[in-house]
Amino acid sequence: MKRFYKQVDISPERGILLDGKPVRTPKRAMLVLPNDKLAKAVAAEWAGQGDDLDARSMTATGLANAAIDIITPDPVGFGAGLAAYGESDVICYRAAEPPELVAKQDAAWDPMVEWARRRFEVRFLLVSGIMHMPQPASTVDRLAHEVAMLSPYQLAALSPLVTISGSLVTGLALIERSISPQRAFDACHVDEIWQSEKWGEDHFATQTRDAHRAEFMAAAAFLRLLG
Repeated sequence: MKRFYKQVDISPERGILLDGKPVRTPKRAMLVLPNDKLAKAVAAEWAGQGDDLDARSMTATGLANAAIDIITPDPVGFGAGLAAYGESDVICYRAAEPPELVAKQDAAWDPMVEWARRRFEVRFLLVSGIMHMPQPASTVDRLAHEVAMLSPYQLAALSPLVTISGSLVTGLALIERSISPQRAFDACHVDEIWQSEKWGEDHFATQTRDAHRAEFMAAAAFLRLLG
């Protein structure tokens, strides 16, 4: 789409105005943001567009649209889908060999498991291999409760963080700023990174990981804007 506006402003209600006209979401709701920092970030995305609008560069706008259009109508249902990752969190599934990979997984994932154990007073079952092992029901329920307490905007950011990493614990740690986004991403891709270091980079795998990293970092930045 060609750029059709010159001026970008923020309304008193934190809506986005293009030449004085309010921006609407894809489902025609008003694009109104929950705080000043996020409103300024979304406005900056619209102001920073060139002659053609590039939706891929408007990550905060996209996540805000998702919060309003997709999550707000049913936050409980949406959150339940993310909470289900607590039953098979990637940081609970460990390699049996080789020793170098085992050590790297332990170094990356043990601190996250310990943080979640202390923070939520839960226990995790760690598995060698990929065969599914159910986590204790009390653990799954406790993590689901944490997800249910989040706002639609937090859930919008949590969704790509969890689906890209395969780890609900990682997403919750990022919400509480208990881990940096870069460290979180690398930790949940420790297998891929180890393989590339050992066998060399695969061009397609690297491109895919870089795209996931960009989406992951955008969601983490969106979280920080929420306060």
